[in-house]
Amino acid sequence: MPQDVNIVIGGEAGQGLVTIGQLLSKVLVRAGYEILVTQGYQSRIRGGHNTFAVRVSTERRLAPRGSIDILVALNRETIDLHREQLTEKGRIITDSGFASDAADTIGAPFTDLGPERLWNTVAFGLLGNILGLPPDMLFQAVEGMIGKKHPETLPENKEILDKSYQWATAHVPQDLFTMSGGQDQGDRLMLNGNDAIALGALAGGVRFCSFYPMTPSTSIALNLITHADVMGVVVEQTEDEIAAVNMAIGASFAGAPSMVVTSGGGFALMVEGISLAGMTETPLLVVVGQRPGPATGLPTRTEQGDLEFVLHAGHGEFPRAVYAPATLESCYRLTQTALQTSERYQTPVFLLTDQFLADSYRAIPPFDVEKISPVRTGTDQHLGPQRYKRYTVTESGISPRLLPGVPDHLVVADSDEHYEDGHITEDLEVRVAMVDKRLRKLQGLQGEVLPPGYDGEGSVDLLLVCWGSTLGPVKEAVAVLRQQGRNSACLHFEQVWPLIPAQFLDFLASAKKVVCVEGNATAQFAGLIRRETGFAVSAHVLRYDGLPFTARYILDRLPI
Repeated sequence: MPQDVNIVIGGEAGQGLVTIGQLLSKVLVRAGYEILVTQGYQSRIRGGHNTFAVRVSTERRLAPRGSIDILVALNRETIDLHREQLTEKGRIITDSGFASDAADTIGAPFTDLGPERLWNTVAFGLLGNILGLPPDMLFQAVEGMIGKKHPETLPENKEILDKSYQWATAHVPQDLFTMSGGQDQGDRLMLNGNDAIALGALAGGVRFCSFYPMTPSTSIALNLITHADVMGVVVEQTEDEIAAVNMAIGASFAGAPSMVVTSGGGFALMVEGISLAGMTETPLLVVVGQRPGPATGLPTRTEQGDLEFVLHAGHGEFPRAVYAPATLESCYRLTQTALQTSERYQTPVFLLTDQFLADSYRAIPPFDVEKISPVRTGTDQHLGPQRYKRYTVTESGISPRLLPGVPDHLVVADSDEHYEDGHITEDLEVRVAMVDKRLRKLQGLQGEVLPPGYDGEGSVDLLLVCWGSTLGPVKEAVAVLRQQGRNSACLHFEQVWPLIPAQFLDFLASAKKVVCVEGNATAQFAGLIRRETGFAVSAHVLRYDGLPFTARYILDRLPI
């Protein structure tokens, strides 16, 4: 049987629990195991209750787990909050000062093993021993994290690791959670969703990114900054979100493939700029990391509540495409697709992610760089002596795009309605012609829509429909249902607009029961399906408490 251990590290912000989790995750990946990380944190620099959960297994896991096998409690609050989630054989690892006499608790003398500022190293050593990880591999991880910046701290960390490891050998049963079966899987990357989006943007040819910091999207820009000099990318932190979107539009107009990264509250300020990009037909990629609203809501939690907002953002009518990745691979791939689509159709394109996917670490093989096809701007040509018309009416709706200052021709753009040459007009016949021209791009966009993925065989008794990051929990729930003998399937959308009914309506119509699983309170995607197809999804499993879906959450709420 494949091993499956869920480890939750809990404490206050500032206690170093993320350091423990990241070190442990790296060692597990190097030892040949599969991981899935879920982070829960409050919007505080210090204090508050935070968690770092690592689900480790000998096979790939698709979703987090609610039950806990090992709870590392850096404070007493963690024990009180999570004890009821322990499995039958679950154990709490904590300082002896917080420990009780309960059989499920292992009280270690943290103070004797190391100073409080290095309790994260103590906990890391204890965990490494309990999981059966080699001590030299543990120290290599510590050395890799702090060796270059603070080499003077390595001897003390090494001493504490050794003492903690030896203490666990003497006091903790060695067969509780010892991992075995890790396989050499070659080089692998340990990334979260935001890491993968940043790498996808670089591979896709992005040259400019502007942002105003907002959880959970900020680390996309920070990742780009790390590689900016080598890759020739300009990343600009602006004074607010209005400046961010307008600066990106200006960079794109000048020929630099551009993106902005934000969340729902920041995107609300960008909406007028989105219309500007639609009217001026300027390519723009907007990454919206969803979190619970309205207003500030739960700024460090997850949700899928901004679908309708993004779908209708911007006054007036203009075409758009909306993608919703579910995995690290699709974060990387769809970011490139979104950049290419935006450049090809000269219109805003959106990438909808969320806090769960943004912060969830997993291990994957390196991306295939041979398949990279970055966008190229400024490749259109204008031949002949006639005056260049930026908005030439074409059958496809896509006009030849020259970059300002590059050719001998004048490139004119305006936020007002305009003639083909870009100059302002209030001619109502021209207005109709321009609206029709822009909307004709939708025909091309529809021809490139990514079909939803169907995991099932023919018509089924139960079909679970989902989009974006809910894929993993839904697939795991479907696997459990099949083990129970229920004929079930999963239909997952990684592009949520435009929708092409011919791609999926037969799956919906042939299933005896259809249930839509999504992270919002009003079943937004189910409503979109009904609007576009007439098919009414009668049952839903919804989550909007700020926590990510698990397979158990879905199974417990499925209609009988």
